[in-house]
Amino acid sequence: MRYTAAEHDAFARDFNRDSLVVLRDHLPREKLALWAAAFPPLLQAQIARETQASSRGAQRFYVTLPFTGAWADPEIYEDRDILAIVERVAGPEPVMCQLASDTPLKGSDYQPWHADTPALFPETGNNDTPSFQLAVNFALCDVGQDNGPFETTHGTHRMDKAKALAGIASGAIAAHRYPMKMGDVMIRDVRAVHRGTPNLTDQPRPMVVIGYSRRWYFRPEVQIRIPQSGWERLSPLGRSLLRHNPVVPDDALVQGEETYRSFAY
Repeated sequence: MRYTAAEHDAFARDFNRDSLVVLRDHLPREKLALWAAAFPPLLQAQIARETQASSRGAQRFYVTLPFTGAWADPEIYEDRDILAIVERVAGPEPVMCQLASDTPLKGSDYQPWHADTPALFPETGNNDTPSFQLAVNFALCDVGQDNGPFETTHGTHRMDKAKALAGIASGAIAAHRYPMKMGDVMIRDVRAVHRGTPNLTDQPRPMVVIGYSRRWYFRPEVQIRIPQSGWERLSPLGRSLLRHNPVVPDDALVQGEETYRSFAY
C-alpha cells in the first residue's frame, strides 16, 4: 500500500464530506498506456454500433471494456489503497460491478446536471444515506480544461436533487472541475450532481470507470462478463469482488448491444 490506515481514514472523511477524493499519480502510467493503445478499436466499434443519438449526449460514447488481457489487471481493480477507501465508505466485501469508459469527442457539449443513480429510498424525499455505489475514475490521457474535464459539486451526494439543482442555479452551490493527469484516480459517490463538459480538441478523451457497490446492491443493467478461463485465474480477492457477475464461455465474452442506457437521474 502507498498510504497508511490513518491516511485511508482521512480520505474517507473527505469523501463523506465532499462526495469524492482524488489520489494523485496513483496508477502507473505505463500500465494505462497499454489500455490507451488498446482502446481505439473498441471506441470505433461502439461508434459504428450506435444507430441513434448517443444516450450520453452528442459525440459522447459509453464503452464497456472486456474483462480480458490488459483490461483484467488485478494490480488495478484489486488496488489495496483504493479498496481500503471503498470499504471505509461503502462497507466490507464490496462488489465490483462495472468496467467501462466514457469518451467525449470533438463536437460534444455540456451534459445536463445529473446523478448516476436515484436515491436509495426516493419516496422519502431524503437522500441522506451512507454511500452504496461508487465510481473509480481514471483517464487514459491527460485531462485539462479543453478536453472535457469532469465537473461536479461537493456535498450533493446526500442532498435532494431538486435542492441541489436550485443551489447550482443560484450560485449557492459551486461547480468544481477536475483536470486529471493520466495516473490520477478519482473515487466518487455516483449520487453527487455532476456533468460532462465539452471536448474541444481533435483527440478522444477516454475516462475509465470501475464501479464498486455495497455487497447487497445490484443493478442488472451494469455487469462485467467474466470469461471462464479468466475466472479460473482470479485470486480469492478477485473472485470475491467479481462474485455477482456472469461467467461466460470465452467465445461469448463480447457483449453486443449496450444495456446500460439509462444513466442520468
